[in-house]
This record gives sequence, C-alpha cells and structure tokens, in this order.
Amino acid sequence: MIKKLLKSVREYKICALLTPLLVACEAALDVLIPYLMANILDKGIKASDMGYTWRMGVVLVFVCILALLFGMLSGVTAAKASTGFASNLRHDMYYRIQNYSFSNIDKFSPASIVTRLTTDVNHVQNAFQMITRVAVRAPLMLIFAVSMSFTVDSKLPFIFLCVIPILGGGLLLVIKFAHPIFEKVFKLYDKLNNVVAENLHGIRVVKSFVREEHEKKKFGKVSGDIYESFSKAEKILAFNSPLMQFSMYTCIILISWFGAHIIVASGDNAEIGMSTGQLMTLISYASQILMSLMMLSFIFVMVTISRASAERIIEVLDENSDIVCLRQYPVTEVKDGSISFENVDFSYAKDPNKLCLSGVNLEIKSGETVGIIGGTGTSKSTLIHLIPRLYDATNGTVRVGGVDVRDYDLQALREEVSVVLQKNVLFSGTIMENLRWGKADATIEEIKHVCRLACADEFVETFPDRYNTYIEQGGANVSGGQKQRLCIARALLKKPKILILDDSTSAVDTATDAKIRKAFREEIPDTTKIIIAQRISSVQDADKIIVLDEGRVNDVGTHEELLARNEIYREVYTSQKKGAME
Repeated sequence: MIKKLLKSVREYKICALLTPLLVACEAALDVLIPYLMANILDKGIKASDMGYTWRMGVVLVFVCILALLFGMLSGVTAAKASTGFASNLRHDMYYRIQNYSFSNIDKFSPASIVTRLTTDVNHVQNAFQMITRVAVRAPLMLIFAVSMSFTVDSKLPFIFLCVIPILGGGLLLVIKFAHPIFEKVFKLYDKLNNVVAENLHGIRVVKSFVREEHEKKKFGKVSGDIYESFSKAEKILAFNSPLMQFSMYTCIILISWFGAHIIVASGDNAEIGMSTGQLMTLISYASQILMSLMMLSFIFVMVTISRASAERIIEVLDENSDIVCLRQYPVTEVKDGSISFENVDFSYAKDPNKLCLSGVNLEIKSGETVGIIGGTGTSKSTLIHLIPRLYDATNGTVRVGGVDVRDYDLQALREEVSVVLQKNVLFSGTIMENLRWGKADATIEEIKHVCRLACADEFVETFPDRYNTYIEQGGANVSGGQKQRLCIARALLKKPKILILDDSTSAVDTATDAKIRKAFREEIPDTTKIIIAQRISSVQDADKIIVLDEGRVNDVGTHEELLARNEIYREVYTSQKKGAME
C-alpha cells in the first residue's frame, strides 16, 4: 500500500528526501545543546572560568541558530513535498476514475468518490508530512539522546529503557481499538456527502413538498453518527496523553531522586559520582527522550486515522474498469450504423437471477429510425446503454457495424455513437463551448447547422450574445426544453453513425418534436436513429418500433402493425389519444 502511494510523490522526491536529512541534522544539533550547557555549568561557571564560559556560550548560540535554520528548511521542504504529493494523488485518482465504467462508479458511489478525493487525501497528506519530519526526528532524537545519556552516566539511563516498552504496549492497544472505529467513520462521511448531494440536487422537490425539516433530520442523524463514532475513537486516543505524561514525569522524578543522592554522596564530583551539570543534562535528555516518544505517539495516532483513508484511496487506484477490449489489436473503425442484439441478458448486480434485460434479440439496419416504447422500469435506457458500452452485457453479444462492441477501441466506438441521455447535462461556459464537446474544432457554421436541426436556433438567436451566451452550471439559466435541444445539437455535431435519443424530447412541445424528427429524416438519412419516448407521436413515423415489457422484447413492428396486433402498444396509444382529446 505504501509503495503504491509513494508513486504519486514523483517530481517532489528531492524535497521528500531532503526533509529527513535536514531533520536529522536538526536532531543531532538539539542533542548537543544539553551537553554544551553542562560543560558551561561544570567547567565554566562552577570553575569561575569566564573565558571558557564565553567561548562555549558562542558555540551554544551558533548551534541553536543552526538547529533553527535546519528546522525551518525542513518545514519548507516537508510542506512542498506533502502538498505536491496530495496534488499528484488527487490527479492520479481523478484520471483513474475517468476510465471507470458506469458499473465501477456504481460500486463506489459518487459521494464516496468525492470523500476519497478530498477528506481521505487530506488525512494522507497530513500523515505524509508528519512522517517525513516527525517520524524521522523522533526516533533519531530518541537514539541520540539515549546514546548521549549513557556517556554521562552508565546506570541512570536504564530508567528510560524500562519505560519505553510500557509506552509501546500502550500505543499498540490504542491503535488496535481505534482503527476499526475510524474505518466506520469514513463510511459515514460517504453517507453524509450522499445526503448533502441528494438534498442539493433535489432542492426544488424538497421545497415544493415542504420537506426541509425532514431533510434536516436526515442530515442531523448522519452528522450525529459521525460525532458519536469520532468521540468514541478520540476517547480511546485520549489515553495516549496521560500515559505519556505519567511516563515523562516518572522518569524525571526517578532521575532527580537517584541523581541527587549520587551528587550528595560524591560531593558534586563528576569523577567519582555525578555533577550538577551532568544531572541537568540527564534531565534534559529525559525530556528529549520522552518528548520523542510523545511525538511518536502522535504519529501513531495520525497513522491510525490516515490508514483507513489510505486503504480507501488504494481501492480507487487499484480498481480496473470492467470495460476492456477482448482483442490485442482493437478495431478502430465502425463500418456502419447497423446494430444487432443476440440473446442478450443484463444485470446491474451481475447476478443471473436478477436480470434487467432477458433474451433480447434485435436487428437494426444502418440508417433506420427505430422507436422504443415501454412502461416505466422496462429497461429501455438499459438497452441503449449497451450499444456504446456504458455497460457490458451479462450474457450474449451486442454488435455494431457487424463487430462485437467488445472488440472495438472504446474511443473509436463512442466517437460513432452519440447518446443524448435521459438526464441532460450542460456545463458552465458559453453555448458554443458546450456544443463543442461534440467536436472541439467545430466552426460557427457547423454549430449553427446542428442548432437548426435540433430547433435550438429558435431561442439561441434571441439571446443578446447568441452563441456566446453564458450557461450556468447544469444549465440552470435555460428551460428544460432548451436544455434538451442544445444537448441534441451537441450530439449531432459529432456526425455519428448512430444517434440515440433517450427520452430527450420529453420537455419539447409536439410541434417542435415533429420539426426535429423531420430534420433528422431529411438531413441525416444515413445515420441510425434510436428514439426512446413516452409519446407514441414521437416514434409513430419510425421504420420499426420496439415494445419492451419487463425487460423483454414484447413485439417489433411499424405503428400500424403494432396497433393491429399488440395489446400493450394499443393501450398506450388509446390512453394518449384519449388524453389529447380531453
């Protein structure tokens, strides 16, 4: 896991490697300070040698300044390395997600992906910064201070060695009980993000049905669960501080007690016992040793928190798209717009007992106009998702241009299949920028042409800035019908061999709908057009109409043929005709 994460350090390796070196220099100089102070006390002040006192005083000041400089530089390099690491990590995750199929995204959920890209990366970034500085400084300081303390006295430093295993055992117990709680907390973060996103996306529905209080309670419950779990984990981690304080003050008291007895017994003589300066040095080293242990405990706490985050990040980086080409050398050209389904079954759960589509067999010729009709939940959208490989069929084969879609280069296939999905999405930017998603180098003449086909020019030309009119995020400043027509124009700009409209004229009036269909017939006769619609008037002129019922193809035929023989189609037609008359 660590090896995979460190791949994201990349260009910040120099800063990441410099930080431990600078910290090591700082730690070595910090350990020298008590030793120099003891010499000043014993050999300078006590011996009334002011020359020695001044010389060692200058050396002490120089060492302190040098230690400060190394500390500041290590802080700068650590900050650069950690922020760069986090930036690269988000970059790697984001581009990995771009290659996911819809089923991969369904596996994590958008809310979870957002949490992993933000909160989890922040935790790992903080842990990385602490590891490059504190995790290097603390053990080095511990080793240097213990080593130096044995040069002062050969017996008293064993007090430190007795305390270290006690602290280590306590830290291991804290980590053991706290880590599972943090894993649970991050799953709750996903749920919190999901609640917030759902509320914001459906804010109009919430206000229309006066459900603000209900949404507040939902948010409050998830937020409360996070508070309780975090409080429980923090209570466990809180044992770390008193354990450290107890160990530190116990060591200082024991060293002071035994050291004072040795000084009194030896008459403050370092050669036969211990001097006051040496005792002060040991107390300083005790503080440094125990402070190092405390820093290590903080690292363990941070690592405990970030470990769960790191595991969640690795899950995203390790996830492979289940949309892969079956051939070593993929097909890069779609011959025509013909489509065939051969015994196709599909399940979102990849469970043969939970099929959304079952036994689908269809033949669609290139250039045909095909309508798809069916009730809500009959898997109309699911059927067309299999054509551009947004999902793969669970069983059976889907062919485009006579070739299994799994044999195509994915980009080549999707370049020739334009889909206007049920949920129309426009991005923040001008109308022209949104339309050029279909073709990045499209000229203004091409843009105007497709807007005429989609009847979008009727309203675009009325805007003061026309095609440079700014569209808010999600198309918030245009109506539903206008949004649909712009999305159709964007799809047409690709000049695809297959055009799929997934209920994408539902917000358009019937007259405009008829104009769009007429333009399709006259202007793009060679393009295969698949129209999913609730209104029979939108598909009655199609070359063939597919009736779906409970995930199966119930019937296929023209408008007249289905009226004559298909009960489901006839019922829909009668109800809509009756509604229109009323």
